Amino acid sequence: MGISFICEVCGNSDPAFVGRKKDGSLYCRKCISFRGELADETPLEHTNVRLKLDYKLSKEQSLLSERAIENFKNGIDTLVYAVCGSGKTEISYGLIAYAMSKGLKVGFALPRRDVVIELYLRLREAFPDNSVVAVYGGHNSRLTADLIILTTHQLYRYPQYFDLLVMDEIDAFPFKGNDTIINIFRRSLRGHCLMMSATPSEAVKEEFSKEGHSIIYLHTRFHKKPIPVPRSVIRPSFLKYFYLIRKLKRYEKEKKQCLIFVPSIALSKSLFFILNLFIKNGNYVSSKRANRPKIIDDFKKGKYRYLVTTAVLERGVTIKGVQVIIFDSDSVIYDSAALIQISGRVGRKKDAPDGEVIFLCDKVSKEMEIAIKEIKKCNTYLQGLL
Repeated sequence: MGISFICEVCGNSDPAFVGRKKDGSLYCRKCISFRGELADETPLEHTNVRLKLDYKLSKEQSLLSERAIENFKNGIDTLVYAVCGSGKTEISYGLIAYAMSKGLKVGFALPRRDVVIELYLRLREAFPDNSVVAVYGGHNSRLTADLIILTTHQLYRYPQYFDLLVMDEIDAFPFKGNDTIINIFRRSLRGHCLMMSATPSEAVKEEFSKEGHSIIYLHTRFHKKPIPVPRSVIRPSFLKYFYLIRKLKRYEKEKKQCLIFVPSIALSKSLFFILNLFIKNGNYVSSKRANRPKIIDDFKKGKYRYLVTTAVLERGVTIKGVQVIIFDSDSVIYDSAALIQISGRVGRKKDAPDGEVIFLCDKVSKEMEIAIKEIKKCNTYLQGLL
């Protein structure tokens, strides 16, 4: 006789992920780590909202912001399909302000803790008259506010809670392909969502093409400059190290900073050890690196000339004038979406729209070819506008 069980948290009904306690009751093993205090249902009052920005949105950003608000009013879920560096986050500000002014419960979810903290600081400044809280692992003593910025994992604390839920980086780990997180996201939503991505999957694009959904596009960066196109550099085995050292020495002379992406935590440490023998003023980070936030902050302040990094800096990071080298870019862990996101770290600032993106590899992979083709396609679109 099979087990009849549906998890109220993640929707799991697979008997392979259902356990039995000593008292005979059933529990879900798929989301067992998602346990803790839940947000209360205290209603929010209609509140005054003041959106404070030190800059103006571009014409395209303003138009898309208005469309997102109209979609929300009409009960339509929206996908913002926008290139890296286009300012898609700012498109959500107007909708967030509208929802808060109506006393609705608003959340903004992202995959990684580092990005949650950074966005929390930005939104706290953008909405100075409203309560804003950040919720992530180890930082969840306060769960409610006018605006809640949280990691996707923390959505389990908010069953049927959000009237508006903005979700960024929906193509990134851990949201991408994770049925448990996706179901927890759906469970937390009682109203409508605004999803954002520079590289949405075909499944996501198909879903938002259906009735009750809408896709709005932004294929240009806010400063209207082309996205730097990656250049593939083929160097077999140890010759990649020689190339990298020469390149970093040149950047050092030109007073340019460089992010060096690697496909594994082990390689981040070993590559830095080698580079440090020839070039000082560098460091490395990964999800396991102690003091990671401080190292990243020091890099932003110019203390280090180069930083070896795993995917922890793939998204949500803007550093003026930075160059990017992806070491072993032909690794199987780099799909085209990841390569596009990493490439998007370069040229994001209006006063520094250029820079180099180098795919350093043994051979050119199919994913590398797709990434380069997509970036060129976006630049072709821009040329048609100018």
